[in-house]
Amino acid sequence: MEASEVRRAVAVARSVASALGLTADDAVVLQNSNKLTLRLLPCDVLARVAPEASQVAQFEVDLARRLAGAGCPVAALEPRVEPRVHARDGFEVTLWTYYAPVTPGEVPPADYAKALQRLHAGMREADGVPTPHFTDRVEEAQQLVASRERSPALSDADRELLGDTLRRLRRVVGERGAPEQLLHGEPHPGNVLTTENGLLFIDFETCCRGPVEFDLAHAPEEVGEHYPGADQELLGECRILMLAMVTAWRWDRDDQLPDGRRLGLEWLGQIRAALARDGLGGRH
Repeated sequence: MEASEVRRAVAVARSVASALGLTADDAVVLQNSNKLTLRLLPCDVLARVAPEASQVAQFEVDLARRLAGAGCPVAALEPRVEPRVHARDGFEVTLWTYYAPVTPGEVPPADYAKALQRLHAGMREADGVPTPHFTDRVEEAQQLVASRERSPALSDADRELLGDTLRRLRRVVGERGAPEQLLHGEPHPGNVLTTENGLLFIDFETCCRGPVEFDLAHAPEEVGEHYPGADQELLGECRILMLAMVTAWRWDRDDQLPDGRRLGLEWLGQIRAALARDGLGGRH
């Protein structure tokens, strides 16, 4: 969010919390991207604020409640207020439990894999939730790359590389015929909290259906080695596909990720190296 939008979003979050009897004299910005994540004080509540047009908040609330009921390792909604979406002044606000971070350090891959396995098990129980297929998300990236208007800074060679990689890997992964289920969509380390209650997953707006290897592709490489039954060849293909997708987003003219363009260039190099290493590079 832009600075002016951030100020409005913070004011709305504090107003919503106050109206619910939670004292929110201050707000600390924890993350700012397509939505704003705040720690409200002194009530110590986590507020997520998204533009009302995105309409993802209700889905996240409903799914989080369902997954928590299935025993999944997910962050909980704030228990002191009704678990619902609060729409105000063009924003959607949801209130969640704030988890104080424990001693920082790399999460052991075996623990990460075990938590993700538990999440997937619970998601199989919640499999009636309507979500897009992972190929729908790939197609969104393809459309972005194909549009010079939406990605004007992308060079012709890089546009061809990304478009070809997305198209081929989407087909290759789909033709594997692996079992599919409800997935988190982006269970990377930024969406995993290390808490006194263990590892907890957050941010479910990217949920989709697909093979578990598509989720594993977002986690550190060592995690896949500890996930029972993971198809390592399919996982390697999913990693390249995932990298091509997130690289495409960095070239969106409206991308707001800090340092996103530098990351986009760095990831293009990683894609070329991965394609060459795995024999999928063709003329790239």
